[in-house]
Amino acid sequence: MQIWAVFSAEVQKLRHDPFELATRAIQPLLWLLLFGQVMANVRGMTPGNFRYIDYLAAGILAQSVLFSAIFFGISAIWEKDLGILHRMLVSPAPRSTVVLGKAMAAGVRGVIQGIIVYVIATIAGADVSMNPLHILGVLLFIALGSALFSTLSLIIACIVKTRERFMGIGQVMTMPLFFASNAIYPIALMPGWLQNIAHFNPLTYQVDGLRALMISGGTTEYGFIADYGILAGVFAVLVLIAERMYPKLVA
Repeated sequence: MQIWAVFSAEVQKLRHDPFELATRAIQPLLWLLLFGQVMANVRGMTPGNFRYIDYLAAGILAQSVLFSAIFFGISAIWEKDLGILHRMLVSPAPRSTVVLGKAMAAGVRGVIQGIIVYVIATIAGADVSMNPLHILGVLLFIALGSALFSTLSLIIACIVKTRERFMGIGQVMTMPLFFASNAIYPIALMPGWLQNIAHFNPLTYQVDGLRALMISGGTTEYGFIADYGILAGVFAVLVLIAERMYPKLVA
């Protein structure tokens, strides 16, 4: 019940400000229409016979989810400043219920945003799959990725404790996570040291799963079990860390 209460409260925030999701659709649109069209003329950017706009679509979908989720933790800082967080922490419910409730809400936010980007990718000319099972798989990867990166965001909020520091750290983290992945170019094109980093980047496995499901005729490099298993494993570890660190936010 505590998880559902936290989840409902977070979803209510989204209902009160749907304009935020609409404005976040602008950036993916620009990436697909401008960056995608320019880089489509560069030879060797994509493996196989895929067009670059098709290859890019899954990466931009993951990017959109990442950029939204990584700033999710600022809501916890607002709750701390307003005294709401203290009331949550004094309840007898386990700390993990607060973390999981917020992660579930972030998953819903990510799914809604993912649907918007999916439609944008279709309009931009990407050959995306309309298979219902593929779309369901895409939504599952989006929800898990959103939950993972929003929980990472909560951990950052527990460390920095102020909105100003949090925004600075969030800006610094998003670019390395995005560019040190397979979102906009194959890992094989990276220098060796960056390839090693990319293989430890959870976003790499989210993009791999999304690309295999989202592109018509797409394939996964690591396998769906590995992609989903790594994301689920990292998420579980982050939940355990966030559960222990959450009380420190009000200390």
